Amino acid sequence: MALPELKITVYSDYICPFCYVGHHRLQRLRDSYDLKINWCFLEIHPEVSAEGEAIDSLDYPSAIWQKMMINLERIAKEENIPLSKLRFISNSKDALLLSESAKELGRDIFYALHEKLFTSYFVDGKNIGDRKVLQEIASDCGIEQQYVLAAWQKKKYQQRLLENFNSARQHNIQSVPSFVFANKILTGVVSESAFREAAKKAVNNE
Repeated sequence: MALPELKITVYSDYICPFCYVGHHRLQRLRDSYDLKINWCFLEIHPEVSAEGEAIDSLDYPSAIWQKMMINLERIAKEENIPLSKLRFISNSKDALLLSESAKELGRDIFYALHEKLFTSYFVDGKNIGDRKVLQEIASDCGIEQQYVLAAWQKKKYQQRLLENFNSARQHNIQSVPSFVFANKILTGVVSESAFREAAKKAVNNE
């Protein structure tokens, strides 16, 4: 018996730790639904250099950041999500452009890259703002060099990031991760149970 189709729009960035957790939780819905996810990538820290910067360079009060990280590490441990300690912040723009271009290469290649970008940053501790690192990641996912360079050179991929930004504004979305299920928007650290409740209502048009 075919699983019911579930369309979701996700606003996300590869350097956002709770986007990483949300991605893992969302994928679990595949046991009950044929997920059709529209990944809309938003660059959350454009001020960060391609070389990366120390975590404490972010404009977060130390106490709030520590609380966020403790919560993140607890969730990752409880749900067996691989996670290394965050030591620096990467610029994500080139990674987002690469992902936008990979959408044109088919679902399998896109998701291979999508997963690899998350794990490269949050598990392997790589700087995904470095184009050489991104080229290696792309190669591992079977993406030829010409497509990698096109991602960074063609204006249409820059335009897609702008369209994502405008779409987020239209939904009054101001942070990532945000998940749109039909008319319901879930933002931030969303539990698997909340995802399933929203999915059920969306499929039943409630």
